[in-house]
Amino acid sequence: MLASFANELEGDSTGFAAVAEESMKLTKSQFRLTAVILLLTVSVACNRTRKYPLQGEVIGKNAATGEITVKHGDIPGFMSAMAMPYRVKNLAVVQEVQPGDKIAANVVIGNDPSDYWLEDVRITDESARVPAKVPAAPQMLMPGERVPDAALTNQDGRTIHLSDFAGKALLVTFIYTRCPMPDFCPRLSSQFAHVHEELRKNPDDYSKTHLLTISFDPKYDTPAVLRNYGLSYLNGDQSGFAHWDFASTNPADLGRLAQAFGLQYQDENNQISHNMSIVLIAPDGTVAQFWSTVWTATELTESMRHAAHATGQSKKN
Repeated sequence: MLASFANELEGDSTGFAAVAEESMKLTKSQFRLTAVILLLTVSVACNRTRKYPLQGEVIGKNAATGEITVKHGDIPGFMSAMAMPYRVKNLAVVQEVQPGDKIAANVVIGNDPSDYWLEDVRITDESARVPAKVPAAPQMLMPGERVPDAALTNQDGRTIHLSDFAGKALLVTFIYTRCPMPDFCPRLSSQFAHVHEELRKNPDDYSKTHLLTISFDPKYDTPAVLRNYGLSYLNGDQSGFAHWDFASTNPADLGRLAQAFGLQYQDENNQISHNMSIVLIAPDGTVAQFWSTVWTATELTESMRHAAHATGQSKKN
């Protein structure tokens, strides 16, 4: 009888162990399934674009870069009321809208917060439209065309010229030091700082390249202001100015450079609305490449290296 009871107990124990094992297998399976679902959910969330409704007035456009500048009210969750340029992927829309038009659209934010554009642009009122003007010559330069020379005053109060950098690959951009938009001037300067540090790792690259940041706010951005601003991106190392100048120029030359390089800027409520313009000038003084909103520091660095060591080859981004 005791033997029989022992056998029954052993059988129950084996059965319990089997059930426990199956339960653990099910639990592991459920855990794996839950993990997969969670990963998929995170992946979808990370790749989801965000949209915000916008209503405003077109105050400028640049067909060459596919951008329109819009003065708009608050966009809850995105930004406060201001005027700023937006990329429009549908170039037909850029051709259609004119300054003075009232529009409605969606601001679309990609995975990278600095990558945004307008979709579903609709003209809601064109009664205040400003007649399109015939563009004045010269037009925005194309790759392979020679860059106009201009005199600038750098952070040391010294006069420099674009022609001073002949024989080097020169990367130029435009900022103003008071810019409050982190994805505009601060982004440009921080990425230029990254380019500067990468080129610094190779003496040959460093000696054959140069960076130039030009302010379009010369009344405020004096040499002293530009020097302090530059040092903040050079980690306080003033020797970096040998490779990266911060400069301003007179209104006439600034206007010529802005037109040549597709820069748009306009005073708005003590701030300046503007687009982004980066131009790579080849060692022979011609345009090698343009960038506006879509670029990376790695791309800028590699393009500079290529231009510095292989002249005569240019393209437009």
